[in-house]
Amino acid sequence: MADPLNSAKSTQYTVMARRFRPQTFDEVVGQEHVGQALRNAIRSNRVAHAYLFTGARGVGKTSTARIFAKALNCPHVVDAVPCNQCEVCDGISSGSDVDVIEIDGASNRGIDDIRQLRANVNVRSMRSPNKVYIIDEVHMLTKEAFNALLKTLEEPPPNVKFVFCTTEANKVPDTILSRCQRFDFGTIATASIANRLRQIAEADGKQVEEAALELVARRAAGSMRDSQSLFDQLLAFGGEVISEGDVHQLLGTAPDERLIDMFDRVIERRRDEVLQLLNSALSEGVELGMFSDQMLAYLRDLMIVSVGAQGVPLISVSERSRPRLVAQSEKWGIQTISAAMQLIADAKVRMQRISYGRPLVELTLVRMSLLEDLDDVRRLIDQVAGNPGAVPVATPRAVSHSPAVAVASPAAVTRAPSAPPEPVKKNSEIAPQPAKTPTPAQPKREFSTENWPVIWSEVLLRFNDASRNHLVKSTLQAISGPNLLEIVFPRTYSLSKTYVNRPDLLKRIADAILDITGVHVSCRVTEDQLSPAPAVEPASPVVQEVESRRKSSVDDDPFVQQAVEIFSAKVADVRTVLVGQPSDE
Repeated sequence: MADPLNSAKSTQYTVMARRFRPQTFDEVVGQEHVGQALRNAIRSNRVAHAYLFTGARGVGKTSTARIFAKALNCPHVVDAVPCNQCEVCDGISSGSDVDVIEIDGASNRGIDDIRQLRANVNVRSMRSPNKVYIIDEVHMLTKEAFNALLKTLEEPPPNVKFVFCTTEANKVPDTILSRCQRFDFGTIATASIANRLRQIAEADGKQVEEAALELVARRAAGSMRDSQSLFDQLLAFGGEVISEGDVHQLLGTAPDERLIDMFDRVIERRRDEVLQLLNSALSEGVELGMFSDQMLAYLRDLMIVSVGAQGVPLISVSERSRPRLVAQSEKWGIQTISAAMQLIADAKVRMQRISYGRPLVELTLVRMSLLEDLDDVRRLIDQVAGNPGAVPVATPRAVSHSPAVAVASPAAVTRAPSAPPEPVKKNSEIAPQPAKTPTPAQPKREFSTENWPVIWSEVLLRFNDASRNHLVKSTLQAISGPNLLEIVFPRTYSLSKTYVNRPDLLKRIADAILDITGVHVSCRVTEDQLSPAPAVEPASPVVQEVESRRKSSVDDDPFVQQAVEIFSAKVADVRTVLVGQPSDE
């Protein structure tokens, strides 16, 4: 058989992937390790009875199985290289040889088909030394079919060989895998695919720009068959000279320059220009789904260059654009890039179930342009990271509050770990705990809305007792005027509001702010009237006070004393509860 790269064009059209199918082990691009192992096995007469070829689609599994069958049966084989000229080689290449049986596992997957195979496997080969069964997509066989094949596969008749091809080896039972020699076919490098396409273009007498070859090779994602199918379509679509623009027009994709310009504007937060670029791309024929795929691949490339993985190839743009991607990654940072990548990935999932894809992509682009605020969060976290038990804080969130400027509490974003409650001492033993003062080298912070999240987190650090557990439940701290701090609690946290609204605790808060900012402030506790009210419990019968009680039994109980202090109450009654006995109520 003549080399298809040097043969003239056939009068009848044949799919390119079939016309240029590899005919020897050396022609299987990107799978040199498999070819070398099979050739050595044939040379040394160590051919196994069963092989499993697994890998992605279009990487040469079935082609390698046919070449292996020719190398076993060709009467003119030399050094495990078939002649590709004899009747046996022609029959195997066309799939018509009587001794090489190709079976589609998806169509012949039942136990009856395997029973027929078992009946025929004992029939001697007609003209060739070996009888070869090639089962494609073997993972599609049923469980019963696999079980019926086990004994035959383990002890086949002499000179009978099995070659199984699959894209999903994980679906093949372990009992089958253990009886086969497994070869994993890897994806093919982009440069190797481009080189093969260049040879095909020369054989067909077509002029194709290098940029177009590289673009088709990238689009194939490691599959030689996909690249040849796309290239065949491209040759029919274009003229005498195939350009990069022809590829983009055929695929409905955007050029590299447009992708780079788009993300330049996203990083610079020029949202109007971002949406205008998207509109121009769609108007010029760019397909929305393909464009979203390109954006996801582009963010993947930004992530790759941001971590300094120089040896990892780019998949969205050419290697010539790597310096520009490096500059973009330095402006954005790995955290923002990963967040943007998550946004577009989520949008891709949602686009599969909705019909309003364009507004969703536009929303995603705008949200990506807002991600620069993550840098502020990172800086705030870094400022408190060195302090044990520091509370991560978020960017201040403005709330419509007049005349005060309300700021979201850091505790509303991330709750601080609760400190274990300390035993409550008697009133006579309680003494105000002095606030921790910063080191002399620490500069004073400006008492302002912009600095408030950091200030409040440092205030919380000065409370390691039960007071902190109540302070973190406040949802807002509003700076009302220059010297007034308003601490707002939801209506459902009335207990915490009552606890914090004590003169001694408010003074400790004011002292802590004075240490941090150098500003004397007054503190006031208020209730958020817009928050939901707590559920009203049904009224319970009034318990008559019992004057005769044993005070000594509860005077030293720390929990009772804490409740008495919080509610400014007194003990009304003391009852002994016997576990397991019914109540008198």
